[in-house]
Amino acid sequence: MSGTALVWFRRDFRLADNPALDHARGRHRRVVPVYVHDPESEGHWAPGAASRWWLHDALGDLDERLASRGSRLIVRAGETGGQLDELVRETGAVAVYWNRLYEPAIVERDRRIKRRLRRAGLEATGFRAAVLFEPWELQRDGSASSGGGPYKVFTPYWNRMQRDWRGVARRPEPRELPGVDPGIRSQTVESLGLLPDHPWPDSLAEHWEIGELAGRRRLGEFADDAVRHYHGRRDRPDRPGTSRLSPYLHFGHVSPAQAVAALSPSGELPGGRGPLAFVRELAWREFSTMLLHHFPETPDRPLQGRFEAFPWRKPDDYADDLHAWQRGRTGVPLVDAGMRELRATGWMHNRVRMVVASYLTKNLLIPWLEGARWFWDELVDADLANNTQGWQWTAGCGADAAPYFRVFNPELQAGRFDPDAAYIGRWCPELGGLGPKALARLGDDERRRRGYPAMRIDLKAGRERALAAYGRVSG
Repeated sequence: MSGTALVWFRRDFRLADNPALDHARGRHRRVVPVYVHDPESEGHWAPGAASRWWLHDALGDLDERLASRGSRLIVRAGETGGQLDELVRETGAVAVYWNRLYEPAIVERDRRIKRRLRRAGLEATGFRAAVLFEPWELQRDGSASSGGGPYKVFTPYWNRMQRDWRGVARRPEPRELPGVDPGIRSQTVESLGLLPDHPWPDSLAEHWEIGELAGRRRLGEFADDAVRHYHGRRDRPDRPGTSRLSPYLHFGHVSPAQAVAALSPSGELPGGRGPLAFVRELAWREFSTMLLHHFPETPDRPLQGRFEAFPWRKPDDYADDLHAWQRGRTGVPLVDAGMRELRATGWMHNRVRMVVASYLTKNLLIPWLEGARWFWDELVDADLANNTQGWQWTAGCGADAAPYFRVFNPELQAGRFDPDAAYIGRWCPELGGLGPKALARLGDDERRRRGYPAMRIDLKAGRERALAAYGRVSG
């Protein structure tokens, strides 16, 4: 085995199923785990407030996990290439390994760093760890002129993934790691200034346990019991029917391969409606990553170019409505419940995400980017590919998008998926004790008495306005 390798951690905060770490351990006598904090290199989609809060504890957890194996995490802040160059000089490293990420700004940064390291004579290699299939692997057959290229509709993509499934393997975590020279300088996690200077993190901490072992526990609990009911319960925000694994997957505490293996120890596609439905949701995640790879402009621009001319309302006109939506004060109970859940927990049930996004973009006619930016700052699972695809899907301007004429009716959605109004009552306590029928006929006097706001727009009028606006770009 050769000398020293740097393992550059980014959003793969686990020791098990970590290809970059495994490769370094297998080929080098000394392994130095490194994290470089450089949000500027991620462009204007650098991590938001909730993500930074999670990152703070994720780094601490990784350092503790490494220390338990005889190693430690070296933390640096600054321009990534320069920090890695400095660490190469300090350690005498002959190689740098990392696990790939797919956000456009990060991809371009990583390409520059790879070229720079290789020109200096180092081995520099990235590995697939955050996805089951690389975003360039599953494409339509044929040339671009004959219908080939990236998929833009999910169902054929999912069918292709099932057809090309190659299984997954379990990679255990190392029992021991080489020690790191105590003379190598490392900053404290606290010095990175990740935590906001207000009490919001106290609320988030009530709902989440952060780290690799916490992610594995969550996965184990889901695989042991909840996944059996996943197909039937995942659309019910009033019940604990979802996996709640999204932040653990985003930060790499758990890999998608580990998630599949927990449901199917053989690594093959799992049987049963619940397990297969969950893997299908992982496929949506992969589909979004694929779209971001092939269409890197989409975080800021609609995939369907005709929507560049969509007649959104102007900021001066919608500022008050946007603020009311952000604070859960729209007067629409299911929308407000979802936005308050987001503020309190850094997470929102997926069914409700679609409802609040539809209300913002279609009933209020506020640009989808306003919602995407708000979610980016508030979600602990904020993922650029998923966030972009989710908002463009709901707004009708992305791949496999909801038809422009599909406007979610929050009242009908509440009646179907929160039939006892338990979810609404939890997050809008001023409406506690009211059933769906009472909520549907809630008048202005009763709203004032309960301290609940009037509706900012009539849902039917909002829908008709949206249809008229979408009709102008639907041809």
